[in-house]
Amino acid sequence: MTSVEICAVVLAAGEGSRLRPLTERVPKALCPVGNVPLLDRVLARLAGIGLTGASRVAVNASYLAAQVIAHVGDRAHLSVEPDGPLGTAGGLAKLHDWINGRGVLVGNADAYLADPDRPPGLDIAALLHDWDGETVRLLGQPAVDPTAPGTFNGHAFTGFSLLPWRRVRSLPAEFGDLVRTVWRPAEATGELTVIPYPGTFYDTGTPADYLTANLHAAGGDTLVDPTALVTGPCRSAVIGAGARVHGAVTGAVVWPGGTVGAEEHVQNAIRAGTDLTVVVNEPAAPGSV
Repeated sequence: MTSVEICAVVLAAGEGSRLRPLTERVPKALCPVGNVPLLDRVLARLAGIGLTGASRVAVNASYLAAQVIAHVGDRAHLSVEPDGPLGTAGGLAKLHDWINGRGVLVGNADAYLADPDRPPGLDIAALLHDWDGETVRLLGQPAVDPTAPGTFNGHAFTGFSLLPWRRVRSLPAEFGDLVRTVWRPAEATGELTVIPYPGTFYDTGTPADYLTANLHAAGGDTLVDPTALVTGPCRSAVIGAGARVHGAVTGAVVWPGGTVGAEEHVQNAIRAGTDLTVVVNEPAAPGSV
């Protein structure tokens, strides 16, 4: 791996406005993909490379912070931003004293990654391999348009970056993003490297990508939590804990505790509770990027 001391920060403070109205009930970091909250997927990935506990992993929270705090418990150090999200850079700046000179592996809570050839953790381990503690590394995949804004060395960012302390320590504790304050300056001086991610990635920020990530997690089959009651036909679906499904579900997600009536057909959609259905007109094909 690397001889540099590393800690990890999971960014979970955002509102997830593109996922509304789903995120009016649950913060994006706790939205389930394959019946596992996104935040838990990130924590499991970090654990896969030996990063666990409140001394080595921090999670920031702001929007619906109480839910994030309760969910994380003592599994990580919690950094609360009570006056609203500080952005990706401001969130790190608020953790200066906790980071305390270490290199920082930063993961977006809304990142869904899956590599069939490597378990979570080992699939991003190349980010840390032989790192010198001085350069910036991003996990990425070749972009459809390698010249488009938001790309780095022809790659699109896939949820994780590795930052040296020297670039983190000067970040101000105010709203800001890592693209402008760290990544682009490092790129301009030739100190940014993109590490290719060979698996599947979705940022889950839109209903279409969120649904597609769920269907990918189900592997083209139907994934049903053992505590759900399903009496209706389900095909290519994810059914959450305690859900009650008496109607048909096709290419869709039923959240924990959600219900589908006997006369209903929930298709290409996300169902939450008994009264909220977010329909996706054209979900991406599972496995595509």
